[in-house]
Amino acid sequence: MAPRYQRILHVDGDAFFASCEIALDPALRNRPVYVGGGRRGDGIVIAANYIAKRYGLITGMACFEARRKCPEGVLVRPHYNEYRRLSLEMFSRLKNYTPMLVPTSIDEGFLDFTDSPRVFGCCTAAELAERIRRQIVTEVGVPISAGLGSSRWLAKLATEHCKPNGFLEVPADGERAFLAPVPVKKLSGIAERRARALRSLGVRALGDVARLPLEMLRRRFGVFGLELWLLARGELHETLSLANNARTCISSATTLPWDEPDCEAALLFLLDQTERVITTFFRENLKAREMGVFVRFCNFEGVGRSVRFPSAQFEPRVIDPVVEQMFRELVAGQHQPIRQVCIHFCNFEPLDLQPDLFGEHPEFKRREMHHALEEIETRYGPRSIKSGTRLLAESQAAHLLGDKAKCPFVPQREMEIKVGQLPETLCENALDPVYEEDWLPLESDESRTGSGPLPLPRTWGRSTSRATKLG
Repeated sequence: MAPRYQRILHVDGDAFFASCEIALDPALRNRPVYVGGGRRGDGIVIAANYIAKRYGLITGMACFEARRKCPEGVLVRPHYNEYRRLSLEMFSRLKNYTPMLVPTSIDEGFLDFTDSPRVFGCCTAAELAERIRRQIVTEVGVPISAGLGSSRWLAKLATEHCKPNGFLEVPADGERAFLAPVPVKKLSGIAERRARALRSLGVRALGDVARLPLEMLRRRFGVFGLELWLLARGELHETLSLANNARTCISSATTLPWDEPDCEAALLFLLDQTERVITTFFRENLKAREMGVFVRFCNFEGVGRSVRFPSAQFEPRVIDPVVEQMFRELVAGQHQPIRQVCIHFCNFEPLDLQPDLFGEHPEFKRREMHHALEEIETRYGPRSIKSGTRLLAESQAAHLLGDKAKCPFVPQREMEIKVGQLPETLCENALDPVYEEDWLPLESDESRTGSGPLPLPRTWGRSTSRATKLG
């Protein structure tokens, strides 16, 4: 009897940010839409729908160039909080159809689809995939594409092949034929340096990889070479698992609303950003051994500096003076207004939360105090308690401050945490599972929580007005 391998479904939102804007404002449908603009329309394009892409608009293009290529295009300012909300709506529905969901970004993830079609009474995987896609576009308003294969690489390539708004299943006996003409540069994890090394071996497509000796690839690329060879021959089979890797870096890079000639005002803004980043330390029980500061000026030139602490730190009273000293050294002798500031931390250690003979550890007390402050803000509103730095910034540099939503390019580990916190209950309009007598329900080992559908900040479909939806 042939071994039974896991089937993996890859789902990806089509031009997700632009699709979200169209879902929020149906008047934009059937028009070329691109999202971006920066501070005053002088920024770059961060997303474009497929109608706009026909005019040559791509991510990273300057907005003035996009206007030249597509004069009838609609430039929309991003609404990041809405993108996060729609992302959670999408994943809450996907979670109903699989025992294992691995999100990799705000609009992309992998599902264990091995048994899902049979459990939900579908004759084929394509039938269930089409129903899922139809449900998401109907209830969330965002079209998605999906690909099905025996590995994550293969499923992702299948999705790319059927975009936009399509589905493609690569059968087990057709994997090698499907992969043969695919360029190796289409694979995630192959950048220019690795592609150049493969070209030196005469490899441009996966079909070329399949014809090479395995030992040659293994000696040159190690485990990656083995996986690449198995993929090219249609013999790579994976099992999905949640990685939830530890943090390696926490940073905040923010462009100031206006180019700021006053270095002292920009410093207050940087200290405020540092305070927001340190909040994450307490939330995730971390302290950092290394820190860096970067400053970009209005001529787009930048300078940076990093420091390594003698011991891992997490308290603003220790970190802020170092940030201030590094900032002053970076801007000394500079005459250009400041456009952007960045603070980043790395080399983390866990907080010491174990009590000793004399009571609770100071790090534990500091964390508990921070949690108490968060509860007060939850009850009385954001910024109901302010630090001295925040008060000084509001009085001297209020034009630079604000709680604008950050662009949600979040790492995989954060998406796994967010999706893991979603209720396990089926949504109201989800398919009813059909179990046979000898069939076990697809349930996770964790106990189910909640008794209703995912609570959302706004009820979808109540209004199609942008003003109403965005408050």
